[in-house]
Amino acid sequence: MLGNLALALGPWSVRLADCGPVSSAFWRLALALPLLALFARRAGQPLGGLTRKGWLAVAAAGVLFALDLASWHLGIERTRLGNATLFGNSGSVILMVWGLIALHRRPRKGEWAALAFALGGAAILLGRSVEIGTRTLTGDLFCILAGFLYTFYILLLQSARVRTGHWTLLFHATLAGTLVLLAIGILRGEPVIPQGHWPHAWWPLVVLALGSQVIGQGLVVYALRHFSTLFIGLALLSQPAVAVLVGWFVFHESLVPIDLLGMVLVGAGLVLARGSSGSETVAAD
Repeated sequence: MLGNLALALGPWSVRLADCGPVSSAFWRLALALPLLALFARRAGQPLGGLTRKGWLAVAAAGVLFALDLASWHLGIERTRLGNATLFGNSGSVILMVWGLIALHRRPRKGEWAALAFALGGAAILLGRSVEIGTRTLTGDLFCILAGFLYTFYILLLQSARVRTGHWTLLFHATLAGTLVLLAIGILRGEPVIPQGHWPHAWWPLVVLALGSQVIGQGLVVYALRHFSTLFIGLALLSQPAVAVLVGWFVFHESLVPIDLLGMVLVGAGLVLARGSSGSETVAAD
């Protein structure tokens, strides 16, 4: 939940960054790399030692994550903050269904309730916060694409997570994604270096790197070992609720009782999912 809270606050920093949207995604990863390497070393997790299959999985995950961030940051620039976060988590439903397929079983009674509450709450928030129109359509489509890319990024990491420490895994996926984002930013002709003065031009990028990549992604990847894919997918649905609160406090967007009902339903779904999933995990091939 802390990881998802940090990730939900990321679009705020992207809006404040004094460089291109894809370039801000590049700095999110690049500034986090030294810390990820340090954490891996302190945890006794060597940065090498992956099998050929492991290297391929991590590299593919890094590429997908880079494309996810590029698409999402482009969407953030073109639509509302609430739209970006809601649509950026559109792949959560696929992740939950995939978890049940991987376990070769039907949802239990508590999981049906968890799915109903979480999806019902997310639908309420979506209906209240998202305004699809010609002005935001392009941004919304970019964010929906990002949600699907992030789903497959999580699945690839879960496959490699069975055999690798989470800091090592996140370091290599971040490294691969950094190179891809730098190439995309240059090809788009974006200003890669922030245009303002130090330190004002850099603090949104530093906050983005620490909050989203180190804390947010670090905690989510760590959680992959301890929870089922079903619960991870449900937890991702908490981000839209956080986005609505940020929009209310920071951007003065309206918050009415129906929004609160959506948040309560999402929270109830998370509690039920935790109680029913136990220690069950998915070990992908």
